[in-house]
Amino acid sequence: MKKTILLQRIVLLLFFFTVTTVLNAQSWQDTAAMIDKVFTRYADQNPGAELAISRNGQIIYSSARGMADLEHSVPFSKNTKTEAGSVSKQFTAACILLLEQQGKLSLTDDIRKYVPEVPNYGNTITIRHLMNHVSGIRDWGSVAELGGWPRSTRAYTNSDALHIISLQKSLNNKPGDEYIYSNSGYNLLAIIVQRVSGVSLAVFSKKYLFEPAGMKHTEWRDDYQRVVLNRAMAYSKKGDTYYTFMPGENVYGNGGLLTTAEDLLAWNDFYLSGKLGSPSLLPKQLTTTPFNNGKKHTYAAGLMVDSLNGWASVTHSGATAGYRANLDHFPQLGLSIAWLSNTGQPDMSDIPSAIRNIMVKNLRPVIPASAPQNIPVNNFSSYLGTYREAKTGAGINLFTEDNSLYLQPHTKLIPTSNNSATMGRARWVFAKGTALLISGADTTVYTTTPPPDLNDLKKYAGIYASNETESKIDIVLKEGKLFMEQREEKTLLTPVYKDGFSFPGGDLFFETDTKGNIRKVFISIPRARKVEFSKLN
Repeated sequence: MKKTILLQRIVLLLFFFTVTTVLNAQSWQDTAAMIDKVFTRYADQNPGAELAISRNGQIIYSSARGMADLEHSVPFSKNTKTEAGSVSKQFTAACILLLEQQGKLSLTDDIRKYVPEVPNYGNTITIRHLMNHVSGIRDWGSVAELGGWPRSTRAYTNSDALHIISLQKSLNNKPGDEYIYSNSGYNLLAIIVQRVSGVSLAVFSKKYLFEPAGMKHTEWRDDYQRVVLNRAMAYSKKGDTYYTFMPGENVYGNGGLLTTAEDLLAWNDFYLSGKLGSPSLLPKQLTTTPFNNGKKHTYAAGLMVDSLNGWASVTHSGATAGYRANLDHFPQLGLSIAWLSNTGQPDMSDIPSAIRNIMVKNLRPVIPASAPQNIPVNNFSSYLGTYREAKTGAGINLFTEDNSLYLQPHTKLIPTSNNSATMGRARWVFAKGTALLISGADTTVYTTTPPPDLNDLKKYAGIYASNETESKIDIVLKEGKLFMEQREEKTLLTPVYKDGFSFPGGDLFFETDTKGNIRKVFISIPRARKVEFSKLN
């Protein structure tokens, strides 16, 4: 017994020695200088950001740079309210957990008990399914995009989101089978909070979250026209010119939290120290639920519970219109990092990881790159051709050119054996009749399918209407090429396999009747699979 206790103490001492060594390898002044150097990428005259860092609940760094409002030359301050995008989801989830603790609902409840407008798809969808992004419900914003009115083009409300959700004939996946990120789940959770509690999510969260946590500069953007003091405007950048890019919508719960970096740290300290709920709801906030097949899932109550740089982490990122956000916590280090920005320009998107890499040294082993394999591409000759993935209708075409292996259109693969090849961090494995795409823990199955018939594109032309999007699209043939037209937008359709096409950001395939006549087209984009359009006579 004494030996066991002694061994435990040695292990703890080694752990704390490792943490101390990592954190004290350089002085705090040096670390702060490195953070400042990264943060100075925000020029004084351009859109900016705020960054705050805490250790064991004490703020050790807080800074704001750049402009909150370019038109009126208002600089960022530590009290500037900036939209947090999907970092907001953990607050909606926390309200649901509080309502469960109050005995007003259960995470295992069928959501149709509270939102009967959602169709019955033959499988129970629970509140927990919504919270974990495994419900299969299509992302309403993606459906609206297929309808020609993407988010920020209309003043959408949570009621509008519910209306779009109610029109969907099918799910992306069986509930619990897959993780497909969907804002729909969190808009439905916001509606459930209101229907169960009798007050809006904004009112409920102010009483039970913001005020107890000391978040003095936090509120919801539940009315985008309301004047918000000290709010940062959001911007996009084209060339050298900035343009306002604000979320002109009233949907919230999925996003829409207006807050500050220091308020986000106050929230982290509040719930991570066990102060949310009585007893503390922290275990439920961090609980992950396996998929139906038993595989691990890392999304909990609006929080990603995983690891970063080899350390346990609780994180979430966010993006709405021109706003960007990130909130990290590393429990083993007692470290939290909050970042909010009013510009979505790509050259600033790596700043959260740059700050993280300064504060949290990478403990993961460096795996040396393997030597390139000289695998003759001729070894893949029996696998060349077209393949189709059933869940979305996406297709691929494997071909060789200039003694190299490619996927359509021109994505180069690096052969690693006589039937496998890498594509970035993903790996393809080919067998007779199938191609497997392995990315992380996910495997996507493609099966062989006939090649496209380029001599008969005319049969696809016509007008197609969708009850799911309440819109129409026009498929037209021009100069031997097929295009999809909608609201003055014209998109080229690239043939991939028989009746299957791809376009930037999505895939579609046509369905024929028993006589071979085209009757429907199904369109898939990442968060909305197989949205149906029927051909009009």
